Amino acid sequence: MIQSKTVAVIVAHPDDETLWAGGTLLTHPYWKCFIVCLCRGSDSERAPKFYEALQILKSEGIMGDLDDGPEQKPLAEEKVERTILDLLPTRNYDLIITHNRTGEYTRHIRHEEINKAVIRLWDKGKILTNEIWTFAYEDGNKEYYPRSVEGAPVFRKLSQRIWLRKFNIITETYNFPKESWEAKTTPRTESFWQFSDPDEAKKIT
Repeated sequence: MIQSKTVAVIVAHPDDETLWAGGTLLTHPYWKCFIVCLCRGSDSERAPKFYEALQILKSEGIMGDLDDGPEQKPLAEEKVERTILDLLPTRNYDLIITHNRTGEYTRHIRHEEINKAVIRLWDKGKILTNEIWTFAYEDGNKEYYPRSVEGAPVFRKLSQRIWLRKFNIITETYNFPKESWEAKTTPRTESFWQFSDPDEAKKIT
């Protein structure tokens, strides 16, 4: 019997949900998934595409509008935490999926800040979950496009059909050109660090 899960995916940007976890979401359509995107809520180009992607991913979701300027000025910890809590429809999930503490590539401060905020909220009991998965990718300090970490606890090779659906969200829904960084990055495997305790997540992620 297929068992449903309540899942929250908490990311920085519209397309992060697809790049780093889209195949996993597409292969689990029975999950009750809510995707929180913390930036670009007022972006008249990217925001509508995020909501189109949600439909394909069979997920609900919402966008915030944290500063996402190119200078990547650090945000106050409390501001990131409060934004997450304000956007989540409930505080209790079977699984939460979010960024890794070091980001998926070198480097994006918002990805790192969001990971730390989610783990802090979990540690303080302000969000409840059985486990947290953080994206497990690395780019060799910009030597290559981000790759899945093969030794991560959760590692999945996507079928060609699922990967093409994921790739189409990036290139057709989000309209990134096929020669873009996003299109060339779109991983054919997906991997996650897996934690059932916030103390573990604070040490390792």
